[in-house]
Parts: sequence; C-alpha cells; structure tokens
Amino acid sequence: MEEAKIVNLYDLTHTQAAPLLRECEYPWEALPKIGDFILALGKTLSPEEYDHPSEDVWIAKSAKIYPNVYIAGPAVIGPGTEVRPGAFVRGKALVGAGCVVGNSTELKNVILFDGVQVPHYNYVGDSILGYKSHMGAGSITSNVKSDKTLVTVRGAGEAVETGLKKMGAMLGDFVEVGCNSVLNPGTVIGRSSNVYPLSMVRGLVPAEHIFKRPGEVAAKR
Repeated sequence: MEEAKIVNLYDLTHTQAAPLLRECEYPWEALPKIGDFILALGKTLSPEEYDHPSEDVWIAKSAKIYPNVYIAGPAVIGPGTEVRPGAFVRGKALVGAGCVVGNSTELKNVILFDGVQVPHYNYVGDSILGYKSHMGAGSITSNVKSDKTLVTVRGAGEAVETGLKKMGAMLGDFVEVGCNSVLNPGTVIGRSSNVYPLSMVRGLVPAEHIFKRPGEVAAKR
C-alpha cells in the first residue's frame, strides 16, 4: 500500500522524530516506540533551550504553556508551541515546533510534526499528524475498535495488518480535517487532502483528494 508509506505521507525535515520514522516503512510501526524515543531524545536536548520541569518532560523555553494544563511524561513540547488551558497531555507525546494544542484537547502516544494545530476539543491518540495538518473543532481520532480486535488499514484494494490493538489516524502533511469528524481506527489520510465536517472516515484517503462522505471521495481540481 504505497500511499500509506512514510515516504509518501511526510517530509521528515519537519519533526524531531525523523530518526525513529526513518527506521519504519509504515508510520504506525513507530507507535510502540514513541515513549522510549522521547526518553532518549530528552536527554540530548540543550538545557539552554529546554526546561525540564518534571520527570521525563521537556518544554522549549519559547513555548507558551497556559495555566490549568497537565503534561505527563514522557513528553517533549517544541519551540513556539502553545498549550492552551485545559489541555491534557497524557504522555508519550512528541509535539513539534509552532504547534497549537488547544483547550480541552487530549494527547496520548502521538507525534505532532511542526505546525500542527489541534486547537479545540480534540482527542488525538496513537496517531501521527504531519506537517501543518489541522484538525477542526471537535474532531477526534478513534483508536480502538469496538470489538477490540487488531487494527487493519484498508484502501486501494489492499489490506495491511498493523498488529496493533490501538491505532488512531495517520495524517499526511497539510491535511485538513473538518469540525466534529471522527477518524476511525486505521485511518490514513494522504498529503494535502481534506475531510468535510461531520465526516466518519475509515481506511485510506489518497493524497490531494476531498473526503465528502463514505463512497464519495473526489480528486482535487
């Protein structure tokens, strides 16, 4: 499934997770390794550029952390990023530079590339969001199937077994997700694609496409 491979989804110059992702063919292969990678990365970060306010948490000095925020380790918050009131970072979160983690947004076991915005009431779990991708207000990643079986990524006439019980969504660079959409377990959205508001997405959305509703996915003009 070529469209779902890291090389076709992401520009790795826009994330500190590049060394981890280069070891993988598909992005979800990195999910079980995020925590250990952050712990190793944190030890290399300059104390002149990053504060270390609590165990296994590193926050860039130029980041803006509002009151009433909870950040559990392991976590790295990048330069110029805003973490707004009520955000809940549950750990295993590598947040890039210039990101917005908004009010009442929850992160868990994620990589957010530089410039990612999850600004209002978002849940992002066991997911990787590419450079300058954006999730509209209330949109979430669903990361566990209702029957608790392992997640399979389906699309382009193929199916790839992930071997994972928990996997949310892999968003390519410049993806736009409309408000109050649900990205079901195993969703992969190609670079520069858009998802209409109030959508329920499953499987692979190719690059440069618009997801309107299940069965109606149109190429951008």
